[in-house]
Amino acid sequence: MLKPKTYHIALGSNKGDKFKNLQDAIDTIYVRVGNIKLISKIYKSPAFGFESDDFYNCCLVLESYLQPQEVLDLLLNIETDLGRTRTQANTYEARIIDLDIVLAENEIINTATLQVPHPEMAKRRFVLLPLNDIASKLKHPVNNMQVSVLLENCDDDSVLEPINIWLKNPSKQHQFSKFNYIAIEGNIGAGKTSLATKMAHDFNARLILERFADNPFLPKFYEDANRYAFTLEMSFLADRYQQISDDLSQLDLFKDFIVSDYDIFKSLIFSKITLNEDEFNLYRKLFYLMYKDIAKPELYVYLYQNTERLQENIKKRGRDYEQNIANEYLEKINAGYLDFLKTQKDFNVKIIDVSNRDFVGNRADYLWVLNEISGE
Repeated sequence: MLKPKTYHIALGSNKGDKFKNLQDAIDTIYVRVGNIKLISKIYKSPAFGFESDDFYNCCLVLESYLQPQEVLDLLLNIETDLGRTRTQANTYEARIIDLDIVLAENEIINTATLQVPHPEMAKRRFVLLPLNDIASKLKHPVNNMQVSVLLENCDDDSVLEPINIWLKNPSKQHQFSKFNYIAIEGNIGAGKTSLATKMAHDFNARLILERFADNPFLPKFYEDANRYAFTLEMSFLADRYQQISDDLSQLDLFKDFIVSDYDIFKSLIFSKITLNEDEFNLYRKLFYLMYKDIAKPELYVYLYQNTERLQENIKKRGRDYEQNIANEYLEKINAGYLDFLKTQKDFNVKIIDVSNRDFVGNRADYLWVLNEISGE
């Protein structure tokens, strides 16, 4: 899965309700562009290069899967949607909102529409001071100087006043850290690994991913299910028990919660489908001997995808041994999960139908899923 790119964005406003303008911009950036990691203090600064009301300025750290030009285009659209109108090209003017890409990791971009690093950043105290709040040690990719050094050497003698009101980070609305352990479950190709990985990155969670790729019996099972079913299910049970026991016993003080892309109970669900009755009865006895000692998720999320979407996702990710999975098998797995979840009175379960959602490629769908999980 691709990693997001880190951007540093400068925001300014000197018309209307300046604080609200900044907050509205931040909220809209979060919805349309990407996850906001940090927001600086607000600083009141005099208008630079022209006579006008004082500005409110701040900076933020943004993570987005979009490329710099895409981010710029969205920022310009947000400016327009929030009421900014440009009346004079290439001149300073009062504005409801101003959004600029200051840095895009170590990239150096010089096109007709986008220059990164921002060519004026080292000359503008109203950019460097809030940027120093959130990225003092970050180095300028051209001159290799840290932001703190650029601030010390800046010739701009403008006097900036910190404002004692704080902008809210919209990502904090999702209170996942109220759970110690969240399990994301779903059928083959439902997107559970993608969702768990994104959540772990965005919300400072410890990620536990199933080590299915290391199982030598999985390709053999898809070639000859009758022969390898019991061996496969026993090896999965042993691996899942060992992994969860090891991973959940290791305390990580720097993470807010744990998120996994599976729960060990999937072993019982899959084995009921793949094993004959005698094998399953034996397997179930062994399962419950292990299960009583395993930590249980405080929130169990099941991603439901219809069979057509599952097959699309399976084809897209291209694992050779999965390409001939029958629809009937996927439907049995879905039915097995749903039957199991309906009978679990002690589980905190959320079943989310994502058949018409692309939470990997569409940020709006991703935020919708987060809201469904967090109950907002």
